[in-house]
Amino acid sequence: MKNLFYLSTVLLILASCIGNVQSNHECASCAKSAEAKTTFENNSKTMQLLFESYANESVDYSKFADDVVFRGTLLGSADSLGLDEIKGIHKEFFAKYDVKHMAPFNYLQGVNAETGKADGSVRMYYAMQVTNTANDKSVVVPIYESFDFNEEGKATFVQWYCDWTASLASIE
Repeated sequence: MKNLFYLSTVLLILASCIGNVQSNHECASCAKSAEAKTTFENNSKTMQLLFESYANESVDYSKFADDVVFRGTLLGSADSLGLDEIKGIHKEFFAKYDVKHMAPFNYLQGVNAETGKADGSVRMYYAMQVTNTANDKSVVVPIYESFDFNEEGKATFVQWYCDWTASLASIE
C-alpha cells in the first residue's frame, strides 16, 4: 500500500511537469505557417488603413502595387481594372456618396487556391452604409472582399462581391 502511494505521488509530479515542457519543434511547415500568420497580421493592418482611408474619402493608394488588379461586380464594368481606373471610380463615387462601415472589421486569413495553405492573404465580410449626399437616401450593402499581397505588403489583387448596381440604384 505504501508503494502504491509513492508511485501515485511520483506519477502526479511527472504529470504536472508534462504540461510545462516546451518544445523546440521547428519543421519547415510550422515555420511557414508562423510566417503566413505574421504576414496575415501585417496585411490586416494594411487593410484596416485602407478601409479607414476609404471611409474618409482619402484612400492611401501607396498601399497598392503599381500593377494591382481589381475585380468587382459592377454591371457593365470591365472584367478587371487597374489602379488608375479605380482612382477615377473612387473620385466619382466620393463626389456623390458618403460611406460608413457598420461594425468593426473581422479579417479572415486566406489560403493559396492551389495548395490550400495559409498565404497571408486577407478575406472579410462586412456591411457598408452608402448615403447619396444629394437626397440623403441610404442603403446598407453587404460585401465580401479579398486582398492578395506581394512580399512588400502591397495589395496585388483585390476582388469584391456585392450588388453595387442595385444598391446604388436604390438610393437614386
